[in-house]
Amino acid sequence: MSCQHKNNSWAGFQFFGEMSASISHEIKNALATINETAGLLEDLTLLLEKGKPLEPERFKILAGRIMKQVQRADTIVKNMNRFAHSTDEPVKDVELGETLELMLTLSERFASMRGVKLEPKSPLGPIAITTIPFFLNHLLWLCVDFAMNAAGQGKTVGLLTEETENGPQIRFTRLEGLVGVRTDEFPTQREKTLLDALKAELKVNTEAGELILVLSGNISP
Repeated sequence: MSCQHKNNSWAGFQFFGEMSASISHEIKNALATINETAGLLEDLTLLLEKGKPLEPERFKILAGRIMKQVQRADTIVKNMNRFAHSTDEPVKDVELGETLELMLTLSERFASMRGVKLEPKSPLGPIAITTIPFFLNHLLWLCVDFAMNAAGQGKTVGLLTEETENGPQIRFTRLEGLVGVRTDEFPTQREKTLLDALKAELKVNTEAGELILVLSGNISP
């Protein structure tokens, strides 16, 4: 195995581990809230046993809080499942808008920590492509990560998925911080390797404050 191949494989493992760690953190947060609320319910139960009258509404509010966190955890696990299944097949048909939506959902915690808002705009219709799902997820995350760092003082990243004459593309807009980014700093070798595998192209438009990812609509198995 070549050194470059080892580096590429390790980068993929890092990406999978980074996403998995973030997802598990979100699940732990939901469980912590459930545990805290269960403790409050237990305290109220002890008060009832001592004969103190309590309003049923207090129990209703706490039960609702638990149900909300269970639903939250269920959504997180479903997204984790979708992400994990991106490794099932080397090449597969996917819907580009849904793929980007998943990666943005997985990126929400990172965006929140940086104080950046991600504002996707839904495409006019479904955009089906044949691609390498895991590589696409990896590349999308690297682009989102870069875009968040380049958001500048506006702290907002716009995302537009569209079909063009050159193929399907995703535009990362409102990147005020691109002015201070050297064009030779991005994409790095990590992104270039994924771009080659996906037959994709990445354009950095400093003046417009945009990062444009142009994808191939069909990668033959």
